Amino acid sequence: MPALLRLLLSLLLAAAAAPLAAVQAQPFRGYSYLLDCGGAAPTTDRRGLPWVPDDLYVSAGESLKLLDQGLLDPALSTRRVFPHSPSAKFCYEFPVDRKRRYLLRPTFFYGTYPPSSPPPVFDMIVDGTFWTAVNTTDDSLTGSASYYEGVFGASGRNMSFCLGVNPNYTDSGPFINALQVIQLHDSVYNATNFTNSAMGLIARTKFGSSGDAEKYPGDSFDRYWQPFLDSKHAVSSTHNVTSADFWNLPPPGVFNTALVAEQDAPLVLQWPPIHLQNDSYYVALYFADTLTENSRTFNVYINDYLFYEGLTVTSAGLSVFATQWILSGLTRVILTHVSGLPPLINAGEVFGLFPLGGYTFARDARALENIKRSLQNIPDDWNGDPCMPHGYAWSGVTCDKGLKPRVISLNFSSMGLSGYLSSDIARLTALTDISFANNSLTGPIPNLRNLSNLERLHLQDNKLNGTVSPTLGAITSLRELFLQNNELVGAVPQNLLFKQGLTYQFLPGNHFFPRPPG
Repeated sequence: MPALLRLLLSLLLAAAAAPLAAVQAQPFRGYSYLLDCGGAAPTTDRRGLPWVPDDLYVSAGESLKLLDQGLLDPALSTRRVFPHSPSAKFCYEFPVDRKRRYLLRPTFFYGTYPPSSPPPVFDMIVDGTFWTAVNTTDDSLTGSASYYEGVFGASGRNMSFCLGVNPNYTDSGPFINALQVIQLHDSVYNATNFTNSAMGLIARTKFGSSGDAEKYPGDSFDRYWQPFLDSKHAVSSTHNVTSADFWNLPPPGVFNTALVAEQDAPLVLQWPPIHLQNDSYYVALYFADTLTENSRTFNVYINDYLFYEGLTVTSAGLSVFATQWILSGLTRVILTHVSGLPPLINAGEVFGLFPLGGYTFARDARALENIKRSLQNIPDDWNGDPCMPHGYAWSGVTCDKGLKPRVISLNFSSMGLSGYLSSDIARLTALTDISFANNSLTGPIPNLRNLSNLERLHLQDNKLNGTVSPTLGAITSLRELFLQNNELVGAVPQNLLFKQGLTYQFLPGNHFFPRPPG
């Protein structure tokens, strides 16, 4: 690692790490959701947590009850299955508090399956950001559920969580069993700039513990802590740590076990136990002396680079963290003795950081939402961000590739749509093509004069009524205009009939007087 980079990381860590943070608890309106995906009625899991059916938050997919559900929590005994529609995304949408952070934890359990039909692989998307691919095959082979966890900032009044059908993966549709959306306290993971980045969990570990992953009733964020057993160094403690003043609010129970170095020897851990891509990571480590009224001082290294020097740990506990620590390959955490008893560690978390993918140009997104409300029989994937991530635009919507994409084409022909043409279509000022051909739309054609880039307008084979406005003739870029087989009346504007370079079709079906030529 270059010396300059090490210096920058050290400065970043010094600013981000603190032994204790006196967090003043602030009340907040907690938008949190425990969704039983595919469930028909409210259920309660083995820990007493209430789960509700997901149908109020998603408009697509079908419920499927698992056959081998005897050992499952009720929330995993059903799943919602979505169709295999390549490049479509199917979204949950829920109200949130703008500018707050949310922990999202989707859970997937496919159940038993024949070797010829492994579970599908698909993408996860939050708002306009690609999160990660979901592959549950290995867990399914052992009869285990797969869960993923990420932390995202809310940029508006609603957040969308979507499953995307990537045509490069498998040939069956995505599924989901449960979805937790939990609003976080302001102090939790707050050193990350969530206007630019999101966090995906790599590992959350309770050192010195054995058995299954643990959750704690006192943890309002319902986090899993995975075991990390090392019988040679594991110890337990019965004293209570008050962790309400810690950054990230770890549950007190994670301090009940620890790994302790041998006398006059460093404690060396390979953690997290997977290869990591060369990238920036959020690393948080938690310490509390297992002996009351005692302290010990040691240094903390990660991959031979000093992470924290002269860390003094007491039974009151402390946490240290870095927001952008470079990791690559297998990682080693090394604790070396300075004074007092040998070093120890109780728990740790590692998150990967990834950039947000961006959002559709705000005015275009609002216009499409209003157009959506004016129509019936809309496609199932008209949810989430209309353009992002790239490759997952709404069916029939084409966008440019800008950082805030603009909508440049609407091709909704032969979709079985009914309803009317919203005047908000005129707010999509980057449009070059519009086609609602061969649907069942009624009502008038809105004023489209503001669409100065419009080249093609295809509204034929509907039930549109009213007159044709001469404002269409004022669109200098217009090259094709097809309105036949509607219920339009009146006279065709002269500026359309004699517009140079315009290919048009007004008849049959309409009732113009006098009849236009052709």
